[in-house]
Amino acid sequence: MATLQFNPSANEPIRVRALLLGSRIDTKPFRADETVAINPLTLAVPGGGCAVLFRYGVVVFFGMSAEQETSFLERLLPLTGEPRTWPEDEKLNLRIDANTREGIDANGCLWLQDTSVHRLQLVAEMLARSEVLSDDEARVAKTFEQIEPLAHNLSKGRFGQKMPELLSYIGDSLLSQQRMVGRAEVADKPDLLWERPELEGLYLQLEDEFELRDRHLALERKLQVISNTAETLLDLLHTRRSLRVEWYIVILIVVEIGLTLYELFVRGH
Repeated sequence: MATLQFNPSANEPIRVRALLLGSRIDTKPFRADETVAINPLTLAVPGGGCAVLFRYGVVVFFGMSAEQETSFLERLLPLTGEPRTWPEDEKLNLRIDANTREGIDANGCLWLQDTSVHRLQLVAEMLARSEVLSDDEARVAKTFEQIEPLAHNLSKGRFGQKMPELLSYIGDSLLSQQRMVGRAEVADKPDLLWERPELEGLYLQLEDEFELRDRHLALERKLQVISNTAETLLDLLHTRRSLRVEWYIVILIVVEIGLTLYELFVRGH
């Protein structure tokens, strides 16, 4: 198994940083000679360290200086769809000990037995999923705040929302669900575990530490509430519009009957 070399000072941990740059990253332009591994794409960086890229918009740096990260991000910017002005990031310190129990200690430091590519890829994938969840949690929390008063007004018999606004709530819910399930696959085991079952323990440790499963379930529940509320209000809006149309038809029929009677009884004499 390939192992990456890092050169931190004796007392310094390896710096790990995950950033959500945008909605997607085009990974095709990177050269084969800089590729350490694929799925996810792992690149060796000049000067030491490596970067792991995910198509759903996240990059994870291992053992790179601030200058290296800045230079690499400049290279990534043209390849990033819908780039963020202020990317979300998550940092982690990494230490290596061949005799350690792998996982995150009480001080928030991650311990690994070695810096094999597959171990780093697994760490990167869990951090990337956590970043996606954090972003969706922030977006859903904002939408939840907006939709809560609507449900409160509905309970009091008040309703005055416009269709585009309700459709935007439903659209946001669907986009978050699509990214969690279709792109980041937050609830699924990483593909590399099929080839490296010995990393199952580390995976479970990281999943528990980042609370990925619990956060995913909580987010799904909120998305379901938002979607149900918006769809209910949308149905009521359709019903109101249908009733309005029906009243217009009734009024037109009455007017037509009135004109007919006028023709028969008034103008006929």
